[in-house]
Amino acid sequence: MSVSLELLGDRWSLLIVRDMMVRGYRKFREFQRAGERIATNILSDRLRKLESAGIVLKEPADKDGRSLYYRLTEKGIALAPVLLDLLIWGARHQERGAHCGLSTQMEENREAVLAEAYRRWETRDATPLIPPFTSPIQSLKAKRTTKAESSAKGKLKR
Repeated sequence: MSVSLELLGDRWSLLIVRDMMVRGYRKFREFQRAGERIATNILSDRLRKLESAGIVLKEPADKDGRSLYYRLTEKGIALAPVLLDLLIWGARHQERGAHCGLSTQMEENREAVLAEAYRRWETRDATPLIPPFTSPIQSLKAKRTTKAESSAKGKLKR
C-alpha cells in the first residue's frame, strides 16, 4: 500500500489518470482546463512523475508532430478497476460524489464499464467514457449570465 500511495497518493496524480481514462484527455491544456484548477507547475510535475513511474507516456500528436499527447501505459490503464471503485465509493458515500444514477449503472455493469475503458485505451479512442458533468458553480454562472443578458435585452428594447 505504501508503494502505491507514494506514487499515486496525492490528489493530482489520480485526477490526471482519471481524466485520461474517463474523460479522454490527452493534451496538457485539457488537463489544465479540467475544472480542478491545477497550477501549471504542479501539472507539469505530476505528468513528469507519472511518466517516470511508467504510468503515462508522451508521444507526438498524429497530425502535428510538434504537439505532444499523453497516453496511459499498460501499467496506467491497469488502474481502471481501482479508479472505478473509488468513483463508485465516492458517489455512494460522499455528498459531492458523481451522479448517483450513473454510479449505480456503473456498479451494476462494472465488467462492461471496465471492458469499454480497456477497449478505448487499446484503440486510442479519446471519446469520454463518462459524459462531462456541469458543476453547480458553472450552472449558477450560466443562470446569472442568462438573467443579465435578458435584463440587458429588455433595456435595449425600451
